[in-house]
Amino acid sequence: MEQSRTREESARRIGPYRLITRLDPPGPAVPFRRFIARTSDGERTVLLNAPLSGADPARFVAEADAGRRLLGPWIAPVTDLSSPGETPWYATPYLPLLPLPVALAVHGGPLPEATVRAVGAALAEALAAAHAQGLTHAGVSPAAVLLTADGPRLTCFGAVRAAAADGEPRTGLPGLDPGALAPEQASGGRPRPPGDVYALGSVLAYAATGHTVPERDELPPALRPVVSSCLARDPADRPTAADVMAALAPPTPHRTVLNSAGALLAPGWLPGRVVAALARQSSELLAAELPTDTSSRT
Repeated sequence: MEQSRTREESARRIGPYRLITRLDPPGPAVPFRRFIARTSDGERTVLLNAPLSGADPARFVAEADAGRRLLGPWIAPVTDLSSPGETPWYATPYLPLLPLPVALAVHGGPLPEATVRAVGAALAEALAAAHAQGLTHAGVSPAAVLLTADGPRLTCFGAVRAAAADGEPRTGLPGLDPGALAPEQASGGRPRPPGDVYALGSVLAYAATGHTVPERDELPPALRPVVSSCLARDPADRPTAADVMAALAPPTPHRTVLNSAGALLAPGWLPGRVVAALARQSSELLAAELPTDTSSRT
């Protein structure tokens, strides 16, 4: 069944890209479709994102375009975007990667504390940089986090918002895990940086326990204070993203706040089964053959 689905997708195109395979397994809801795709000449491989059926295509494109402003080592940058009149899509550079929910499934349960701490510090660093630019991500969730061998990547999901000049209120993207939605945003409030911090807390809770709304006692004792503070119902009681980064990776005489996240990503930061799954994905992609017929488009 999976091989049949992969062959069917490889015969399709979105924009200039031939689809090789879906990134996400069937079942779990994600805010849109994600594929590993390649140009017909085989020169470039990307992670390609397209909206779910029923989504607002104009909004998807506008917010994906806004995502180009998000820069940093832990951000999956938007490098290519559909043209007017095309089926909406955007692309980010490909490297072997697993969505966080898939990583938990591969590992067989919650991730080790050291891995959770490294993921959290990197994501907090990415969000702190976005917030300093006046941007709110507004789409942080377990599925938005991709694990690679050299660290996590936060995907944009067409959700980047200008915090100071936001449009209408939103209650989250289609398919967004409700456990990652801050209470003030769930009730119709506009996305703001404290909502990103709440979502970050839910991602850390998910990585450490397997779900986004755990009981406090389920959290590892060393992570309990920072995760609980992120999940405070009152936005004023939550730390900033920079505070979360410092709490997860406090500076030492040989480490500063500016490089604290990277310092946690030493060899062995990922569990062995996750590393093996990344290697398997890479080898399968190298072996993938695309059909020569380029007439089919989606």
